[in-house]
Amino acid sequence: MNALICATDIGPLVIAENGRAITQIFLPGEAVPTGYKYKDTGLLKEAALQLQAYFSGTLKTFSVAIDPQGTRFMQQVWASLQQIPYGETRSYRDIAVSIGNPRACRAVGQANNRNPIPILIPCHRVIGANGQLVGYGGGIHMKKYLLDLEKEIIC
Repeated sequence: MNALICATDIGPLVIAENGRAITQIFLPGEAVPTGYKYKDTGLLKEAALQLQAYFSGTLKTFSVAIDPQGTRFMQQVWASLQQIPYGETRSYRDIAVSIGNPRACRAVGQANNRNPIPILIPCHRVIGANGQLVGYGGGIHMKKYLLDLEKEIIC
């Protein structure tokens, strides 16, 4: 597994890949497991360029290949998250309904929390039913920053 450190507005992100696709993004402050080889592969460079374009407001849709590992349910949730348009939000219930399981709000929250590729899989776009910002691996301040960035660009 290869990795690359990418400087962003929210701090350094560590992007990891398996040779075919991006498998993980570690947010600032998250522990990065040992064993990664830090090298500039074409895939990692492309992911870094896309992330930097996202933070500069010139990219709204990522096209780099991703390969998140998780259960079938998690995969369904993460696929639904990728359908949330740039600058918009959805509730956990909205995601549960979108995957055909409207009573699975808590399970959707757990899958959202286990998203291994934040930003590329936009779990920051999921909010509480009452519109409140809830839960984010990088902290609520980072979630608010990402949502504000997207809203600012579309206005």
